Amino acid sequence: MAPGLYTDIGKKTRDLLYKDYNTHQKFSLTTSSPNGVAITAAGTRKNESIFGELHTQIKNKKLTVDVKANSESDLLTTITVDEFGTPGLKSIINLVVPDQRSGKLEFQYLHEYAGVNASVGLNSNPMVNLSGAFGSKALSVGVDVSFDTASSDFTKYNAALSLTSPDLIASLHLNNHGDTLVASYYHLVKNHSGTAVGAELSHSMSRNESTLIFGSQHSLDPHTTIKTRFNNYGMASALVQHEWRPKSFVTISGDVDTKAIEKSTKVGLSLVLKH
Repeated sequence: MAPGLYTDIGKKTRDLLYKDYNTHQKFSLTTSSPNGVAITAAGTRKNESIFGELHTQIKNKKLTVDVKANSESDLLTTITVDEFGTPGLKSIINLVVPDQRSGKLEFQYLHEYAGVNASVGLNSNPMVNLSGAFGSKALSVGVDVSFDTASSDFTKYNAALSLTSPDLIASLHLNNHGDTLVASYYHLVKNHSGTAVGAELSHSMSRNESTLIFGSQHSLDPHTTIKTRFNNYGMASALVQHEWRPKSFVTISGDVDTKAIEKSTKVGLSLVLKH
């Protein structure tokens, strides 16, 4: 549905510039059954530390239950109900053990001309968040506001604008209480090969600093994609992702500081197996 949620504004550009880039070692194995049960075991090695996670998902018609347990002894349970009482409405409950104060109740509503997300913390002094995108698939505006009932302060108020055509998406975000302006664009150059380019310009008014990132992607064949990106500070990155079986990927990516190549090269490996 158009225009989607607030988080969908600029998502194409963010995926192009940031998704799947990784300088650590990651492994994920997912097995699923016909009755709607899926179990995923994942591990990440970062420097000398290893982090693990076990994720179980159960789907039954409009009800989805996700339970995640990690190596830090956290247990996250998410209950999602689609079409909650009316078409387009979704309800989500998040519960975290042992930190029960971080639980929240969330509602999402998608309409032809609007997408609204509202959430409230499940504690005595909850954080309340409301975000929405309004318009059409071609033109949409959005707002994202958070209010802390404990301090009676607005902790976040952001705004965004998006323009979309069949092969070009441009967006503008005003974040961090109006201090940061982010402009981005995504251009699909060749549809049949998935060739696309994108850029993001972020400017902090308080620090008077700007960051500019260029990125590109291209499909060598239906199962292999390459991506590159480069910013104005001289950081360059590249990745190769290959789907060697349906929904199973191996991704190799690397970062390098072009001003200090001999000291800064980092390489990451990600392996995702699903059956």
